[in-house]
Amino acid sequence: MQNSEKCHENVWILSGTSDGPIIADKLLNLNYVVFVSVISYKASLVYPKKDKLHIITGKIIDEIEVHQFLEKHQIDLIIDATHPFAMQISTNLVKGCKKLNKMLLRFERQSQVKSSLNSRFVEDLKGIKISDIKNKNLLLAIGARCLNEVAEYYMNLEVNIYARILATEDSILNGFSSCIRNSNIAILNPSKFGEHKLEYSLCKNWNIDYILCRDSGSYSQMIWEDISEKTNIKLFKLRRPIEKRIQNIFSDYDNLIKFISKI
Repeated sequence: MQNSEKCHENVWILSGTSDGPIIADKLLNLNYVVFVSVISYKASLVYPKKDKLHIITGKIIDEIEVHQFLEKHQIDLIIDATHPFAMQISTNLVKGCKKLNKMLLRFERQSQVKSSLNSRFVEDLKGIKISDIKNKNLLLAIGARCLNEVAEYYMNLEVNIYARILATEDSILNGFSSCIRNSNIAILNPSKFGEHKLEYSLCKNWNIDYILCRDSGSYSQMIWEDISEKTNIKLFKLRRPIEKRIQNIFSDYDNLIKFISKI
C-alpha cells in the first residue's frame, strides 16, 4: 500500500546492519524518502538499492553534526536504531532533535532478561566476581573500545584472556594494540543465520571457561547464549544502560511503522 499523503516526509535512520535494512525497506515501501547513516561502506551494502534511499557513510561526531544533517536534508523524523551501548550518538540525537523540535523514535530489541545456571548479568565489565577465576580462560566479546582496559583488569587477577573482535578497522586496530596476545585474538563477524560453528570451535580450542558479552539483543549475544546453554561455559552479560529522555521506544518493526504512518 502506498502512503501517498506521507511521501514528502524525509526519515533519517541511524543503525547497523541488523535492524536498519528492515526498517528502511518497510518505509520505502510506503513511499517515504529514507536517509540512512552507517559507519562503513561495507555496512551500506546490506541495504536495498532504491531511488528514495540515500546512504551516508561515516560517524556523526557531535550534536552540531546532528543539527547540520537535520537542516541540510530537511529531515522530518529520526529513528535511532543504534547499538544499545552507543550512548554518545543517542545523547547527541536527543539534543539535536530537541533544538529543532524534531520527533525522535528509538528502536531496539528487547533485553534478554532470562538467566540460568550458566548465564547471569553483571552491572559493569569488571563485575565478574568468582573466587576461583585465577588461571581460568575468559573470552571477551565486548567490542574493542574498552577491550584493553578490561583485559588488563582481569589479567591482573591472573586470568587467561582471549578476545573475539569484529572485522572492522577500529576493532582490529584496538584489538591488536591491546595487551592481549595476538594469538589469543579472533577476528570474526557473527552470522545472522544461526550458524556458529566457528564460535563453538574457538571456545573448544581455547578451552574457554567464561564468556563476557553485552546484553545488546544482537546475533552475537544469541550465539554466546546458545553455546553457554549447550556447554559448561558460564556466560556473563553486561546489563544494557537505561534509555534516557526518549519517550517513544519500539522493539517490534510493525508497531514502529504503524506509529510512523499515523503521524
